[in-house]
Amino acid sequence: MKVTGFDGADVLVRLVDAGGGAVEIGRIPRQEASMRRVEHPSELFEVGQEIDAEEIGRWREGQLHLSARACENPALRSFLLALEPGQVVAGTVSAVHDFGVFVHVDGEPDGLCTGFIRVPDLTWDWIDHPSEAVETGRRITAEVIIAETRSGQVTLSLKALQKDPLVRFADQAGRILTGPITKIVPFGVFVQLAPGVVGFLRLSEPTDEPVETVGTPDQLVDEGRLITVRVAEVDLRRHQVRLSAVDGADRT
Repeated sequence: MKVTGFDGADVLVRLVDAGGGAVEIGRIPRQEASMRRVEHPSELFEVGQEIDAEEIGRWREGQLHLSARACENPALRSFLLALEPGQVVAGTVSAVHDFGVFVHVDGEPDGLCTGFIRVPDLTWDWIDHPSEAVETGRRITAEVIIAETRSGQVTLSLKALQKDPLVRFADQAGRILTGPITKIVPFGVFVQLAPGVVGFLRLSEPTDEPVETVGTPDQLVDEGRLITVRVAEVDLRRHQVRLSAVDGADRT
């Protein structure tokens, strides 16, 4: 395709066929022009220049919208297009942040870091920070969730390769268990019931427990205190465990 001009910060292009004839007019929005930060796309392209771009959709009465950033680095694009959801890859953790983990995926172009693991995809366990699950320099194996040419990133999951502990816990509904409080919120508490299994107790549940054991969050002592609860429901579809309070009759 050839650049025909600019409409504000957008790039206008003309798609051509093998014979050089015009096929369709397209638009590259400013944010899709490049992964680099520039004041205006004219710093990157000039009228008449031939460029590659990826179709991203049609808007404004069917006008074709394109992404040049998706094709900016051919080696990166080729690497990402070779990855499929569900594929297992290996890599090395490059950085750990409170919002997620960056990973150097084996085979990625030199000088780039293409892998990212969101916090919910790190582990089935209850963690306060990603550093509890991985550390910088660690070698990992993960499953591909999606590889995106426009962002130049592949989203990975460590959890997808781990057994869901809730499956083994599914037959525990009705049991009375004791575990530590892992988190206190305004409307209830989370309780650790088994490795990788945390249940939620809504504090509005009726109970004969003394107020120092089950009450409003400010009446509870601290996170880490042991509490006895009944497993009311194990919802595998939503991956939730609902708890109910235990009265004196239940304890006898």
